[in-house]
Amino acid sequence: AAYNLGTGIGTSVLEIIAAVEKASGRKVPLTLGPRREGDPPSLFASAEKAARELGWRARYLSIDETVATAVAWEMRRHNLG
Repeated sequence: AAYNLGTGIGTSVLEIIAAVEKASGRKVPLTLGPRREGDPPSLFASAEKAARELGWRARYLSIDETVATAVAWEMRRHNLG
């Protein structure tokens, strides 16, 4: 079976980039341009099926919390802090 995992809260690419910069203390190099045809303004997943069938719920609801844990994991993985 396939499951969407998420919080049900939409997040834009720029919000994710800002969270990465905040968590890492580094600027993310980027080039802004027009949205590509078909690109959605934000993405979100309903995790209701995972909750119902697996008892799974997101531990972290904010993008800042989620990204901070991912950055910390990567830094530990690469012995960077």
